[in-house]
Amino acid sequence: MVRSPRGKLVSAMPERAQAVLRLLRRYQTVAPADLPEELRREYDSLQISHLTIYLADLQQKVLVSVPDARVEAPRTVPIDGTLAGWAYRTISPRITEDTMGSGMVLWLPLLDGVERLGVVAIQAPSFDATTMEACRALVALIALIAVDKTAHSDAYTKRQRNAPMALPSEMVWAFLAPRTIGTDRFTSSAVVEPAYDLGGDAFDHATSDHMLHLGIFDSMGHDLPAGLTTSVALAACRAARRRGAGITEMVTTIDQAVHEVFPERYVTAVLANMHTSTGGLEWVNCGHPAPMLLRGQEVLRGALDREAEPPLGLRDIESDLEHRVHRFQMEPGDRILLYSDGVTEARSPSGDRFGEERFTDFIIRAIAAGDPAPEALRRLLHTILDHHGGRLDDDATIVLSEWHPLPRLRAIPQT
Repeated sequence: MVRSPRGKLVSAMPERAQAVLRLLRRYQTVAPADLPEELRREYDSLQISHLTIYLADLQQKVLVSVPDARVEAPRTVPIDGTLAGWAYRTISPRITEDTMGSGMVLWLPLLDGVERLGVVAIQAPSFDATTMEACRALVALIALIAVDKTAHSDAYTKRQRNAPMALPSEMVWAFLAPRTIGTDRFTSSAVVEPAYDLGGDAFDHATSDHMLHLGIFDSMGHDLPAGLTTSVALAACRAARRRGAGITEMVTTIDQAVHEVFPERYVTAVLANMHTSTGGLEWVNCGHPAPMLLRGQEVLRGALDREAEPPLGLRDIESDLEHRVHRFQMEPGDRILLYSDGVTEARSPSGDRFGEERFTDFIIRAIAAGDPAPEALRRLLHTILDHHGGRLDDDATIVLSEWHPLPRLRAIPQT
């Protein structure tokens, strides 16, 4: 603060920064549908003429405008083939002329860390460096608000759905982690379909103490008990992990929990830990398709193939089983690919199987074309859906995790 000639306190902060600060102070008590109006109050201070927030729908096919007390019908923009979609797909800004000839439109990706939420369209007479910086700060604040409001309001969630959600799917989505997480050492992204009718598939990824924890689960069946089984497995996994358990104790905890709650059910899974400082990978495979290793623009066939153990929940059958932890030393840039069999087993109406080769070839080509991991998986899942006639009979889940480390690496032994 500085003093004016008359002695009054005057803020030395630029007007645009003051506008962002005012929004930050007010947002906690603002209803989701009133957020656009709160933003409109600051247009003059921000030196913009209009702003629209778009969130990606659950299947990442379209961008839909957030609730607005002044506007009854949401505005929808396809993610493929539009400028708005380009900003979302590439995680990059885009500036174009306003179609009405009254200025420029800036499209900025809306991000929660590395997770894509949607885009924001900002109209202004022009965009200089100062205006661009103010817009970036504003969009970062909007992302914070969107994430915070979603935690206790259904307003945004309802806009992001294009179909009713089945009960098992509702339950599994409640447990799922964000689709993309990352730091300067790793990026991990995941997708799952059918979004509105999940059965027993789920993924998990989280980080703590320079460790990336990965999990993929596929429960027996495609019904409510399958969803319940998966939810128990996810909860048991996190409970063990958060009390500091190692990977074998995590597997044992899931095994016991599933058997106690659903003695006639089981779940296949891969649990893995990636040491993000060293590139050391350790994993246990319980009846699931083996992880794949992608290096550069090829799949290293068999690099992570190990004999799978029985699925989890069958303790009466394998009560004395000691879970074996496999280890592998990754190289910078390596990617780990986890998937459920619904990905490769998806068949076209004529019976043509999607297959492992087509699956991995798509990933490699997308990476070679420069697609970020979240975009590569989004496009892949839509390709699988198209191959299967638009709807899957089985769940399909994919997790793609890349190690892009800092210097000074330390190797660990392989087993």
